[in-house]
Amino acid sequence: MTRTIVASATREIVIGFDQPFCVIGERINPTGRKKLAAEMIAGSFDTVIKDALEQAACGATMLDVNAGVTAVDPNATEPALLVKTMEIVQGIVDLPLSIDSSVSAAIEAALKVAKGRPLVNSVTGEEEKLEAILPLCRKYNVPVVAISNDETGISMDPDVRFAVAKKIVERAMDHGIKPEDVVVDPLVMPIGALGDAGRQVFALLRRLREELKVNTTCGLSNISFGLPHRHGINAGFIPMVIGAGMTSAIMNPTRPQEMEAVRAANVLNGTDPNCMTWIRSYKDYVAPAAGQPHAAPVAAPAAAPSAGGRRGGREARRAAMGGGDAV
Repeated sequence: MTRTIVASATREIVIGFDQPFCVIGERINPTGRKKLAAEMIAGSFDTVIKDALEQAACGATMLDVNAGVTAVDPNATEPALLVKTMEIVQGIVDLPLSIDSSVSAAIEAALKVAKGRPLVNSVTGEEEKLEAILPLCRKYNVPVVAISNDETGISMDPDVRFAVAKKIVERAMDHGIKPEDVVVDPLVMPIGALGDAGRQVFALLRRLREELKVNTTCGLSNISFGLPHRHGINAGFIPMVIGAGMTSAIMNPTRPQEMEAVRAANVLNGTDPNCMTWIRSYKDYVAPAAGQPHAAPVAAPAAAPSAGGRRGGREARRAAMGGGDAV
């Protein structure tokens, strides 16, 4: 059974088909968050601290850390900023971290100060990225997220995306990286723009599990981009992708509806022994009164902002989806 091991200084987490779904908290990311970006540029990390503590309290398995402040030159400024952010987050939570950057120097700088065994987010099938990121992962013995696009962009054909994923896994093996240390992102498309996006990703996940035998992840909220009440779509999507074989997702753990779906899927998938996590989480739960909604409707974004297409793993996904803020 495929097992991807990540760790902090004090806690080890296993990502795998026989494990609880791994929730990778997405909030420590200035992309689309002007206030957070301004704070980080100014050397203030109050929001970073708040987001780290809140996501941990809400049940995140690990945290994604991104310091891609697009208002400044990333090659000059991102390495030091990412290191500072990593050190702060490691000092206040004991969760494993995902190092999220498209700047190779920033990834290596963060790997030097990382405690435990972080996940690198990410590498694509582009030759330049493969030769920059895979040697780092081998050097520091860490797993990596493999995003299924290459120099040709992101294909709408799921067979092409599978081929790119296979290429990355094979190149990783050439560098001495085991397949269990490659976590593939098959790229979830917006269902509002591509009506068979759900069926595409379910089929891709099954192939990735059965043929490549790798763990998988995604930017979860991509599926609902442009639709009203996105959290309802996201919550419905979660158990379906878990059933198809997805083992982790980059998502917002502070959304109760989505975390409820994760925990329910773990119960039904047999990865919450004796339902104990569910019981601990909901033993004092009080249902809304009859006829009352569980959550207020969430307005869809008016338009997709520019994603830029260059910032880390999450931004590679955002570029493919046409942008959009985290939800």
